[in-house]
Amino acid sequence: MDFYILLGVEREASDNEIKRAYRRLARRFHPDINPGDREAAARFRQILDAYETLIDPERRRRYDTGGVSSMIEESSTFGFTGFDFSVTATGDRASTFGDLFEEVFTQRDRQAEPHRGADVHAKANLTFEDAWRGVGWETTITRQTTCHACAGSGFHRAIESRCMSCGGSGSVRSVRGHMVFAKNCRHCDGTGRLQQLKCDTCQGQGVERRVESVHVRMPPGVADGTKIRVAGRGHAGVRGGPPGDLLIDVEVRPHRMFRREGDDLHLEVPLAIHEAALGARIALATPDGPTTIRIPPGTQSGQQFRFRERGAPSAHNGTRGDLVVQVRLMLPKLLDERSKELLREFGRINGDSVRE
Repeated sequence: MDFYILLGVEREASDNEIKRAYRRLARRFHPDINPGDREAAARFRQILDAYETLIDPERRRRYDTGGVSSMIEESSTFGFTGFDFSVTATGDRASTFGDLFEEVFTQRDRQAEPHRGADVHAKANLTFEDAWRGVGWETTITRQTTCHACAGSGFHRAIESRCMSCGGSGSVRSVRGHMVFAKNCRHCDGTGRLQQLKCDTCQGQGVERRVESVHVRMPPGVADGTKIRVAGRGHAGVRGGPPGDLLIDVEVRPHRMFRREGDDLHLEVPLAIHEAALGARIALATPDGPTTIRIPPGTQSGQQFRFRERGAPSAHNGTRGDLVVQVRLMLPKLLDERSKELLREFGRINGDSVRE
């Protein structure tokens, strides 16, 4: 293949243009960025041969004169002869060959770090009564767990083969300034040989999808909008990282009589005229069971009464809110003349205008 076409440059391209083309292609085809990809590894070696030839003035002259055949002997070596390691004036992010490899290795090292698994989200819809007293709640979730076939490693033992990341050499070269460094290939531990294959079950990810049933005890007094965290029941961590959590969003359906505000329980109670005027003891059916409250004489419509520690139990510390009762005056149905006469007499006795 023509080296100029391989790098994507014109035959009259300057050294800077050749360098920029090489950096761009190396970031795409370098074996450390494409582990296990034989085509990418082979393409990278071709790109490297083309770059080493065209960046060296003498080798480039012989290539332009005689083509690839004149370079066979030299292309068998691996080196960086004639490369200018100084920072270019173009302001590229990877302005040196060393910067390029530093970016490559940093990216791979970061990918190899353990990562915490993602959280799994679920929604619990409870009745008012279930939320009040607390209830066992069960759901089915789908999450990623540690692969059973490879115990989370992502690999299986296999027949030994040549490592494609280092080409079987066991070392990977990097550059810093004018210096060329070689270090053991981390994919084969410097042996140049691989004895592992990607796990077929998890495709090398170390995790597999699993459907599980989860049983959670909702605490008494859990309120609408509460988020409950179940530690460790999220997706499995990557490369040995800790698992995520199961996050449950609680929705509580409204009650036909009671209204909850914080830990206080609000209730509207109808009251007859004689009960409001004379006072009364009212029987109520609360979520905790039947109870009786006392209404004092002279109670006005809309008046509120607060009964301490008869509200909802707090899901945080177990304390109780209050029961807040608001009375609503109800007029009697006038079914006979006797009732009307009694009201007229009441009006004559208590004739003061209520609108003053």
